[in-house]
Amino acid sequence: MASVQQIDGEGAEPATEVSEDELFDVLANQRRRFAVHLLKREEKERFEIGDMAEQIAAWENGIDTAEITGNERKRVYTALQQSHLPKMDDAGVVEFNKDRGIVEPTEAIQNVDLYMDVVEGKEIPWSTYYLGLSGVATALTGAVALDAWPFVLLPDMAWTVAIVVAFAFSAITHKYYTAEMKVGEPEEPPELR
Repeated sequence: MASVQQIDGEGAEPATEVSEDELFDVLANQRRRFAVHLLKREEKERFEIGDMAEQIAAWENGIDTAEITGNERKRVYTALQQSHLPKMDDAGVVEFNKDRGIVEPTEAIQNVDLYMDVVEGKEIPWSTYYLGLSGVATALTGAVALDAWPFVLLPDMAWTVAIVVAFAFSAITHKYYTAEMKVGEPEEPPELR
């Protein structure tokens, strides 16, 4: 059954919320992650698919945009047009007009950061780090409360300050790290650094 909007010839309002499954599906591919990064970084209302393909091809090949070949650009352009951008449009992350070659980010693209806890190599997630730090702070507090040696050598306030400093230093480091890894913020996508 057709909706009133379809009968009137108007399109439906774009979704501002994307389901978690759809978002993870969009972010499962590197080219789509690069497209999201580019759209967030540029903060334009509209993006031409050709410009997007050029930048993504440069990132994929580790070169400047002026150095990419026509084949490299065309390969990315074709994949974006036929596969990636329609999938992102279906998920509600972008609005893609295939006929005009225009990509427009939706409000839902701003929520991407909530799902991007980038963990590289042998790093541990921040949530695990804070859980461990809390465990150490609890053990330290217990040892100080029980007057265990060598914790009696310093006043209780020194241990309290040490715990507060450990959490403050961790929070500052975490804030700096997440700012560096934020999608759309730095010049290159986080996975290229």
